[in-house]
Amino acid sequence: MHVVVNAATSADGKLSSRRREQIAISGEEDFARVDRLRADSDAVVVGVGTVLADDPSLTVKEEQLCERRREQGDPEQPARIVVDSTGRTPTDAAIVDDAASTYVCLSEAAPVDRRMDLADRAELVTAGEDRVDLLRAFAALEAAGLERIMVEGGGELIFSLFEAGLVDELRVFVGPTVIGGRDAPTLVDGDGFVAEFPTLSLESLERVDDGALLIWRADG
Repeated sequence: MHVVVNAATSADGKLSSRRREQIAISGEEDFARVDRLRADSDAVVVGVGTVLADDPSLTVKEEQLCERRREQGDPEQPARIVVDSTGRTPTDAAIVDDAASTYVCLSEAAPVDRRMDLADRAELVTAGEDRVDLLRAFAALEAAGLERIMVEGGGELIFSLFEAGLVDELRVFVGPTVIGGRDAPTLVDGDGFVAEFPTLSLESLERVDDGALLIWRADG
């Protein structure tokens, strides 16, 4: 399995405002890049916080990219994956519509009624007691044939993936906007590291729109 974390941040490293509202950080060129990256992936992953805040569909938008997937013998759309320990994903969320297959990763703490509701809309993967055990969950997803994984946020999930040693690559578009706010989400939130900090090797740096795209490889 190869896991790529992709995100767009403001110049000061924020994903959105302190109100957790979506802010246009990147432009058309970066939107097209993200669409291509989705099309090259077997699955796109987000945490439930992103689902609740943004209601993303996580689908490939460009028809030519969908056609290329069909020609390669892949499903027209990559699968969607939600990491959702307690089953908070709404059953009317865009991510569980019929545009693509969806997996919801739950912990054993998810209530039975929420499991039953979501089971009608998605494939359920249970791993971990109180929160999703990402190593076990991603092993189950890999066993299901999902090898090329794209992660689109948010900061809590990205921290947990780094903590579990699951990140292979980090791609960050840094846009020309300053958001600020001590409570605004950053690229990597969670508890934070105080020792044994993950390190990255810079693979490339290029100008995209009015910002910069940095591609890092995770060491170790």
